[in-house]
Amino acid sequence: MQVVRRGWVLAAVLLAGCSSPLQSGGPGKAAEAATAAPGVVLPDTEALVIHDPAGRDYPVWVALPADYALHPEKRYPVLYVTDALYSFPLARSVRNMVGQRGVNLEDFILVGLPPQQGLTSKASRSRDYTPSNPPRNDPAQYSDDVEYGGAGHYRDFLATQVLPRIDARYRTDPARRAYAGHSYGGLFGAYVLTTQPDLFQTYILSSPSLWFDGHLVARLQNTAVQPTRPTTVLLSVGSYETIKPGPRYFTRNDLLRDNGDFAQQLRGRRGITVETSVIEGEDHFTVYPTVITRALLRTFPGTGPYSSG
Repeated sequence: MQVVRRGWVLAAVLLAGCSSPLQSGGPGKAAEAATAAPGVVLPDTEALVIHDPAGRDYPVWVALPADYALHPEKRYPVLYVTDALYSFPLARSVRNMVGQRGVNLEDFILVGLPPQQGLTSKASRSRDYTPSNPPRNDPAQYSDDVEYGGAGHYRDFLATQVLPRIDARYRTDPARRAYAGHSYGGLFGAYVLTTQPDLFQTYILSSPSLWFDGHLVARLQNTAVQPTRPTTVLLSVGSYETIKPGPRYFTRNDLLRDNGDFAQQLRGRRGITVETSVIEGEDHFTVYPTVITRALLRTFPGTGPYSSG
C-alpha cells in the first residue's frame, strides 16, 4: 500500500488571467495571472494506492472524522462508497453538514473506491461492478468498448486487500462496516450480499441495476450465501425509475418493479432485514443525494437530540 498524500485533490487547476493585449500590468503580471492555482484539497483526507495482485493499482480515499485525532481510544464505524469520483465528496459533505459533529450522525470513517488507475470510470466500473459477461446483443444496454464480469474478482480484492489495510491503518470497528452504491454500484452491492454477505453489515443499495444480464443477481438468490450475523439492506429507488411516457422516466428498465421483487426475495433469506423506499420526484440521476442522506441517518444515528440549526 502506498500513501500518496494527505488531502485529496478535488479540482486539478483553476485558470486565471486573460490573453488580451489590452491587459495592464506588463509581462510579469500577465505571466503571474496565467499561472495555474493549486487544486482544492479536502481537509482530513488521505489518498492511498492499494495494489491488486492481478497487476492493477487502485486509489483509495479516506476521510476521517473531525474528532479522530482527539480520541485515540475510539474506534469508528466505516462506510465504503463506490463511484467515489461522485460519491466521496457527496457523502463527506453530508456527514459533516448533517452530522453536526456527532449530534445528528455518529462520526464514521468514509472510504471512497475510485476507478482503477489508468482506466476511465466507465471502463473500470463496467468491469468491476458487474457479475457476468452478457451477450452484446443490445447496444443500448451494453457497450462494445468495455469489459464486463469482474465483480467476483473485485469483491475478493476488497475482501483480501482493501478492507484489511483500512482496518490495520485506521481505528475502525470491523463489526460495523457499511456499503453504499448506486446503479452499477448498487448491482455490485447486491452481488456481494448474495455471494459474501458478511463483508458488510449494512448495504445501502440505490437504484441497483438488477436488470443486468437478464436479472442474474435475482436468479442467484436460490443459491445465495446466508449471512452469519444480522444484516440490514436499505433498498431505494426514485419514483421516475419506471417505464412511463415522459422525459424523466425509463423506456426499458423498470427499476421500481425490480426493487420490489428483489426486496421480496431478500425477505425470504434468514438474517436479513430489508427496508425499502421510493423517493418521490427523483430520477436515476437525481436520487442518490437524498438516498445517501436518509440512509446515513438510519445507519449511523447520532447522540441527539436532532438539530437542524
